[in-house]
Amino acid sequence: MTERLTHTGPLWRWTGGSGGSWHFLTIDGAAGEALSGTALMRRMERTIGGFGSLKVKARIGDSAFATSVFPSKSEGWILPIKASVRRAEDLAEGDTVTVALEF
Repeated sequence: MTERLTHTGPLWRWTGGSGGSWHFLTIDGAAGEALSGTALMRRMERTIGGFGSLKVKARIGDSAFATSVFPSKSEGWILPIKASVRRAEDLAEGDTVTVALEF
């Protein structure tokens, strides 16, 4: 059974020590709890990857992409937003983003 959820939050940027930067959306609140739910995790054991990640299909606007969400050290999950998606959807750091996830 495929689970679906929608979440809205600000796009934020992390800059690494090598000068590279990555953009993310934090999936927290009710959506984060849904990803972390015990029943869901039991069903998804076969798709949990490195670092406790969970494979998802994401859609932002007209852009659909496959990726993984990673558990945050503080709260919720971290969804990386690819540069191609940011360009296609005209997104920048601080923009409010709505994502639909299937997992």
